Amino acid sequence: MQSTILIIEDEESLAKTLLLNLELENYIVKLAKSGNEALQLFTDHHKSLNLVLLDVMLPEINGFELCQKFKSLDPKVPIIFLTAKNQTSEKISGLKLGADDYITKPFELEELLLRIQNVIKRNFKTENSVFVFGNCSINFETFEIKDSSGEISTLSKREIGLLKLLTDNENKVISRDEITENLWSEKENSSSRTIDNYILGFRKYFEVNAKEPKHFHSIRSVGYKFTL
Repeated sequence: MQSTILIIEDEESLAKTLLLNLELENYIVKLAKSGNEALQLFTDHHKSLNLVLLDVMLPEINGFELCQKFKSLDPKVPIIFLTAKNQTSEKISGLKLGADDYITKPFELEELLLRIQNVIKRNFKTENSVFVFGNCSINFETFEIKDSSGEISTLSKREIGLLKLLTDNENKVISRDEITENLWSEKENSSSRTIDNYILGFRKYFEVNAKEPKHFHSIRSVGYKFTL
């Protein structure tokens, strides 16, 4: 399953380079260029984030303050500092705040990609790869599901991504815009009909009575919600 990375970097050329190369490595990437924008993105999407790349020198809120705020909101999301500051005291300060790694600029892209891979792998929780509800289960690593009748099927990456987004936000209505932002790139075209069809498919798999869903709900003109 694709990992999602939030880049927080105000240097435009570096931000674009990181965005391009991480997308080429098949990561889902979100980008913020200021402290307030970063805090909003993290607040909205922290449950789906696998890593934050965080610059220290930022407009509005510096990276150290952001790290503290992020850890108070969700301590499980790993953070790598990217900064021109190379003093040992700065590195220690960042690590004491709970950062997983600290890379000084300029850096070799290959080294950064390797460190990203290692941090994500180190923080991946195998027990979280399978979600069980009722007689059903979803394996987010293998894309396999067990439906309400006990049958095993394999879904597409995007279907699994939608299931992950919904189950991670139990009882919360997820808008069509948020689904599109999380599962489709800017270059791809998505439609409400496609999402509707995915939800109808989930009901056939997971609901005892697809016409009276217990788990997968459509909220008219708003979005969708998963409940146990």
